[in-house]
Amino acid sequence: MKEVNQAYLTGERPLFHENNLRINETIFADGESPLKECSDIELKNSMFKWKYPLWYSKNIVAEDCTWFEMARAGVWYTDHLTVKNAVIEAPKNFRRCHELTLSNVSLPNAAETLWSCDGVEMEHVMAKGDYFAMNSQNMKINDFQLVGNYSFDGAKNVEIHNAKMLSKDAFWNSENVTVYDSFISGEYLGWNAKNLTLVNCTIESLQGMCYIENLVMKNCTLLNTTLAFEYSTVDVDIRGKVDSVMNPTSGVIRAGAIGELIMEKDKINPQDTKIICPEIGRELEHMCA
Repeated sequence: MKEVNQAYLTGERPLFHENNLRINETIFADGESPLKECSDIELKNSMFKWKYPLWYSKNIVAEDCTWFEMARAGVWYTDHLTVKNAVIEAPKNFRRCHELTLSNVSLPNAAETLWSCDGVEMEHVMAKGDYFAMNSQNMKINDFQLVGNYSFDGAKNVEIHNAKMLSKDAFWNSENVTVYDSFISGEYLGWNAKNLTLVNCTIESLQGMCYIENLVMKNCTLLNTTLAFEYSTVDVDIRGKVDSVMNPTSGVIRAGAIGELIMEKDKINPQDTKIICPEIGRELEHMCA
């Protein structure tokens, strides 16, 4: 395997179409697409400072590397990529990639990142930015922190463990998403999703979990969660109180207490939803008994 050591590379496509290359302690400075159309590349302790560093490449391992802010749109159309111990400051990274592994990666400017990728594994990843993971599928995620709205829009076949997400409109239009042992705070969680499952999670959401086909919640806590489950089919088990429930379409709701139960007969059939709850605080007369 050829090696590039402590190089300072400038200009467009300095290592275009290279393969079987080990790159150590190298700086890719001004100049677009330095590793376009490359394969079988090992990168260590290297830095990307300009746009489009890895496009149309395959079999890439990058360890202890840094993407600076201007290394935008950094990795597109690249397959079989592993990134470890990295700081990626650049936005719009990872588009239409297949078989992508991120381990111990910080993404402080992750706007429009991880779009339309297939086969993603993430371990100990921190991201900040809107529209994270739009239309990606077949994802396994553990120890994940996200600050950014509209995350996982249109995502499919996603499994998440031990996450903290501050994310308005998370999981919209998603399908087959399961989240375990996580905290999620954000308005309008999960609208228009199919097969959304939340297990041992703590949720804080205004009008959360509405317009969902097959919402399952197991042993979840709902903090300051109001107008939940509107037009959703539900099988939910809530630990403690939910502040208000509004017009679920059908299913079962189990809760320790419901502050306000809204079941409007002109919009849904109240008999299609079974409410198992020892304490319901408020139920207006024109609504169901």
